[in-house]
Amino acid sequence: MTPSRALVLGILALTTTLSPCGGEDDIKADHIGSYGITVYQSYGPNGQYTFEFDDDELLYVDLDKKETVWRIPEFGQLGRLDPQGGLRNIATAKHNLDVLTKTSNFTPATNKVPEVTVFPKSPVLLGQPNTLICFVDNIFPPVVNITWLKNSQSVTEGIYETSFFINHDHSFHKMSYLTFIPSDDDVYDCKVEHWGLEEPALQHWEPEVPAPMSELTETVVCALGLSVGIVGIVVGTIFIIQGLRSGGSSRHPGSL
Repeated sequence: MTPSRALVLGILALTTTLSPCGGEDDIKADHIGSYGITVYQSYGPNGQYTFEFDDDELLYVDLDKKETVWRIPEFGQLGRLDPQGGLRNIATAKHNLDVLTKTSNFTPATNKVPEVTVFPKSPVLLGQPNTLICFVDNIFPPVVNITWLKNSQSVTEGIYETSFFINHDHSFHKMSYLTFIPSDDDVYDCKVEHWGLEEPALQHWEPEVPAPMSELTETVVCALGLSVGIVGIVVGTIFIIQGLRSGGSSRHPGSL
């Protein structure tokens, strides 16, 4: 690695990991990170070890259980990864960042404003199980709380959240999934808390159910359809008669 590249990576890790920027009391940061193919920073005392391919996460190492977790279990049948490698990399990254912290005068990182989008995984049919996806992009530093609300009440079941994924600009994105059964009586909100937000962001979602037609509207529609049908029959009959007349005239030309 060239000295200039090493310097850039060190500065990126430094500015990301030192962030005494306040925010919600329950968001605590102990960032550790090493930019590269497999390791990047997260929040919490242990950090995060993730292996990606083509911007998709293949696996991560559960640092508490000390085991490798494949995002798609079948991938684990094609390869393997010793979780001890992830543990060693996290320990090395933490040591390096501790050194950078002491020499940086605790320079705070610049907080970005997350972008939140909510959409269903499949076309929505009332009464049919589905999944809502809350996509949170432009996260920096990678410390965020994502929660779900149903009819303004907190939801705690049927939720799954991914690890952080790194973007090309060194910000992050992650997704939260909520399994649910769509109903025209229920509305949902994805709540995002981050240091870049002055207040929690709420992204609203509710099923788009077509409004039922009234009896008067149905009557008008039926009348218009009937009228169009009658006009079509009349016009078609006229064309047929004209066609027959023109055909008869061509067979019996007049005298000179």
